[in-house]
Amino acid sequence: MAKVTKEMIISDIIKIDGGIIPILLGAGMHCIGCPSAQGESLEEAAMVHGLDVDELIGQINDYLEKSEQ
Repeated sequence: MAKVTKEMIISDIIKIDGGIIPILLGAGMHCIGCPSAQGESLEEAAMVHGLDVDELIGQINDYLEKSEQ
């Protein structure tokens, strides 16, 4: 099973499963297509947006786990 970590680059996370995009958008990360997404880690983006990265990772990994069942 694919697992997302806070060190991963946003664009790489999206490549794992496009269904992650609505999770990021719902959290307020509307920079999915911006240049920052190509080189910014999930932790860096969460910090900029004032989000709890561990909570976000939990949501993403829960989604990935359910989508593989």
